[in-house]
Amino acid sequence: MTLSDSTSPLAVDIDTLQGGSADLSQYTGQAVLVVNVASKCGLTPQYNGLEKLQERYAERGFTVLGVPCNQFLGQEPGSAEEIAEFCSATYGVTFPLTEKVEVNGEGRHALYERLVGFADAEGHTGDIRWNFEKFLIGRDGTVVARFSPQTEPESDELVAAVEAQLAG
Repeated sequence: MTLSDSTSPLAVDIDTLQGGSADLSQYTGQAVLVVNVASKCGLTPQYNGLEKLQERYAERGFTVLGVPCNQFLGQEPGSAEEIAEFCSATYGVTFPLTEKVEVNGEGRHALYERLVGFADAEGHTGDIRWNFEKFLIGRDGTVVARFSPQTEPESDELVAAVEAQLAG
């Protein structure tokens, strides 16, 4: 992938949770798991598994990228500071978090415009179904896998997909 590849999700401008550019191009050549996250969801404990993936694979060229979203029953209502504090204090999150964005509808962020066309194993494409839907971006900057919100971060299928990208 080149940085001029306008179809790659890594070519999108998005800010960090703290403000300022997240510069997704820094992840070129790495595997990236993009996850829309929320602090007040029944699936929020997935932060534990996401952090374990981050710790396990970061040195091999992998990162989780958390994307806060408040579109599902208002389950991410906090300010940037509140979200950062919750993630750090409750789950020890070390992976990067972006600004809070919309993942569906007319206000859908450009990052998700480039993700939602990819089908998961069951053939689902289109709108994000719930918090913690996951997209794996391969080292070449293309989407290589999509996982439902219920897929645990440490599930065999997700870990196998990450390892396949890191082996290639």
